[in-house]
Amino acid sequence: MPHAPEQLDLIAGARRRPELKSGAMLCNPDTGEVLAEGLASSATAVDEALAAADEVHRSGVWNRLPLAERVARLHALADAVAAIAPGLAEPEALNTGIPIDVAGPMTGGLGGYFHGAAHFLQTQGEVEDRAGRHGRVQLHRAPRGPAVVIAPWNAPAPCTIGRTAMALGAGCPVIVKPSEWAPFTADLFMEAMAAADLPPGLVQLVHGGADVGAQLVADPRTRVVSFTGGLQAGRAIAAAAAPNFAALQLELGGNNPAIVRADANIASAAAGLAAGMTKLNGQWCEAPGKILVHRSLADELVARLLDELEQRSFGSCLQPGTAIGPMSHRARRDELVGRIAELVSAGATAHQVHRLPALRGWFVAPTVLTGLPSAAAVSEIFGPVVTVHAFDADDEAVAAANEAGDGLAGFVFSADVDAALAMGAQLRGGEVRINGTGLFDLCDGSTQSFWGTSGFGAHGDVQVFELFRGSRIVGEDDPGAPM
Repeated sequence: MPHAPEQLDLIAGARRRPELKSGAMLCNPDTGEVLAEGLASSATAVDEALAAADEVHRSGVWNRLPLAERVARLHALADAVAAIAPGLAEPEALNTGIPIDVAGPMTGGLGGYFHGAAHFLQTQGEVEDRAGRHGRVQLHRAPRGPAVVIAPWNAPAPCTIGRTAMALGAGCPVIVKPSEWAPFTADLFMEAMAAADLPPGLVQLVHGGADVGAQLVADPRTRVVSFTGGLQAGRAIAAAAAPNFAALQLELGGNNPAIVRADANIASAAAGLAAGMTKLNGQWCEAPGKILVHRSLADELVARLLDELEQRSFGSCLQPGTAIGPMSHRARRDELVGRIAELVSAGATAHQVHRLPALRGWFVAPTVLTGLPSAAAVSEIFGPVVTVHAFDADDEAVAAANEAGDGLAGFVFSADVDAALAMGAQLRGGEVRINGTGLFDLCDGSTQSFWGTSGFGAHGDVQVFELFRGSRIVGEDDPGAPM
């Protein structure tokens, strides 16, 4: 039976067992076997973490270190994360259902986030001399204060470690709260942080659900919140943070449209869409969800898409060679099955080519839904499920793609790259990919805004780093100025 890492808070430099239960049963997603009962930090423990973070920030024990020394410490933390990386893949797979062949590469290079934070600290700098009208002027970039990172259950390790690295690089103490459904890699990461030579309270970990997150976000000592997750939780976080005007990054979701133009290579489009809709088992916020295909290609696309899906192995997330694994947890599986049933009741036809494995875990067969009007498919599904809709003209496809109020990502498949780029520029989204559904950034220095209900802020390494800092101008004024 797979091993579940021990759930321990890290508060003011000390690791201790959370006092309460979160209500989440942490199970092997392949089998449904209970690995551990989810734990939660008490309100008192959360308050202790907030007080420790506030003290670290006010004391300047970290943010006032010389830049070169902080850079060296970040590189050392990168090495500490690299040392534990081989042990992160299985816990990440168990918490998410992501196949081990994907979880390994996803967790293997996470120490690089700390190298990246050190690079940004060096290149972005902290103090910049400016030409003043009367005398010396300096622009200071200063840490905002204690930061809270609320990590998701679908990609917990990259979000936890990446955001922590950027917060520390910017000079902020950070409190991490993993999803109550996915604490394993956060607990292992904090073992490394607890063993590092860091000021107590600089990096902390608490456990629990929405109530713990609400306490962290609403506290006036919290000055930055980075959250990745669903729309409902994002709205709650925005409301809780509003009274204190904490800086926010909310990376939410979207029912990302994919347009297949009449001139598209249908085989390549089907392969790309099958890869995109099953990436991270479909538990990917930028996965294609709503496919709009020219009517002349619609039937062939569905047939080819189902053929591509059938060729992808479906089974245990811990079995090498598996391409599609189970959902992260039972509640997610049940919600997804319910969403498919709702759409079928609304008139959709569900096409599936996989049988559920004999394993008794949280499996949902990849599903292609046809027969729905485009306007009935505007909400994110968040699983290996797509809806397919025919269109007759490009402007009709663009209008249908932009029907939802969200705007995270989009896709265009076409033999005419110029026409595809022009169409992509009309889509409401922060990132639009042409003829592919990859995960990696399209270029160095890539960034994307979260449009509409897809969130607040931006996704780009420099933008995330600067989330944790603010600007301060300091300089000599002109006492003789007329105004």
